[in-house]
Amino acid sequence: MTKTLNHIGFISTRFAGTDGVSLETEKWAAVLERLGCRCFYFAGECDRPAESSQVVPEAFYRHPEIDALNQQAYSGSWSVTEAAHSAHPEIAHLQKDFFSIYVRPPAMTRRIHELKEYFKAELYQFAQRFHLEILVIENAVTIPLNLPLGLALTEFIAETGYPTIAHHHDFHWERQRFQVNCVGDYLAAAFPPNLPSIRHVVINSIQAQQLAWRHGLNARVIPNVMDFDNPPPAPDAYTASVRADFGILPGEFFLLQPTRIIQRKEIEHAIELVKRLELPATLVISHASGDEGTEYERHVREYARLLNVTVRFESEQVQDARGMTPDGRKIYSLGDIYPHADLVTYPSSIEGFGNAFLEAVYYRRPILVNNYSIYEVDIKPKGFRTVWFDGFISQEALSKVREVLLNPAEAQEWTETNYQLAKRYFSFTVLERRLQSILADCLGQQG
Repeated sequence: MTKTLNHIGFISTRFAGTDGVSLETEKWAAVLERLGCRCFYFAGECDRPAESSQVVPEAFYRHPEIDALNQQAYSGSWSVTEAAHSAHPEIAHLQKDFFSIYVRPPAMTRRIHELKEYFKAELYQFAQRFHLEILVIENAVTIPLNLPLGLALTEFIAETGYPTIAHHHDFHWERQRFQVNCVGDYLAAAFPPNLPSIRHVVINSIQAQQLAWRHGLNARVIPNVMDFDNPPPAPDAYTASVRADFGILPGEFFLLQPTRIIQRKEIEHAIELVKRLELPATLVISHASGDEGTEYERHVREYARLLNVTVRFESEQVQDARGMTPDGRKIYSLGDIYPHADLVTYPSSIEGFGNAFLEAVYYRRPILVNNYSIYEVDIKPKGFRTVWFDGFISQEALSKVREVLLNPAEAQEWTETNYQLAKRYFSFTVLERRLQSILADCLGQQG
């Protein structure tokens, strides 16, 4: 292919579905293409055009071999220690304290380095195949769910000096599951790496402070965005049956929980809210459990049953695009169902930024939000009008939800204020200006 300016290679473990990394990558690519760039993709799972993608199955963090490495790396289990112990008979008799849960088996080290070399060869091929000029690494040197890929990226950039934007979403120190591990040396080397050609980008100001404190690295803050310059289209005839399809009766309020069913979303708060509202209401959860197992979903179902709250689990009927289920029911997109919700519940205790918050603002829906740290620091001070609570559903929050539900005019005033604030701070125009600055830095251009 003929080389043109600004070929950009996006790299991650997955570019598919509705996870935050995939969604934000799509937005970045849209803005970069608007600036005249061409975008290409390297991942283990990828739903981008095949002609602009290089799919390496082992790059996906749930690939069986990578999953097995992760089980060893973060298990905090003495079974891993025993494997390390048995691999060293020559020193096993010396001092047993050598073998703690922070020690890894030599076979694991060897396999990580074998996969690292394999990924590095694939990265060289990716760069040559698409004549790349800039790399954008999406979370693959941030959260250590594919250790060999992170190490390969670090060595590839060290060996080539590629101008690189490391777009960080979730650092390992933000997740409890990574705190006890036997790969601390790899985390220090590659999650994130400290190399002169890498420009670090984080999605909130707390991450920027932590990155400076922990690694001495400067980072630019580019928050998650949506296209607030172009409002969503009005609901069409296809969506007229949303409430009926979800079993919401006339006169009932429709509360939407637009997230996966994972523990940090703290969906119990939304269920408690419905119980205590003393208004007819149904809670609809739009997503399934995802990659983190189904134990928490079973807990949520049991909690709803104990409180006698109507909760609808509608992940089969809420997908990326419209269609039909195998049994003939309508499939809706998230954009189809947001406009029909009377309130969006967002009770998460931990979020990197908050895509669901921005989506609710985009579709002009009132929001109940837990006062998670990023909301408190980076969002609330800008003046957004929400019903917020601090770790538990207070009587004040409960009263305010009732007021918003029973006074549509007040809800409309709040949502319009929020939309205009988001257009100012979290729009594609904001993203475009910040990416222009980074591209100029990467390419040595002025202006």
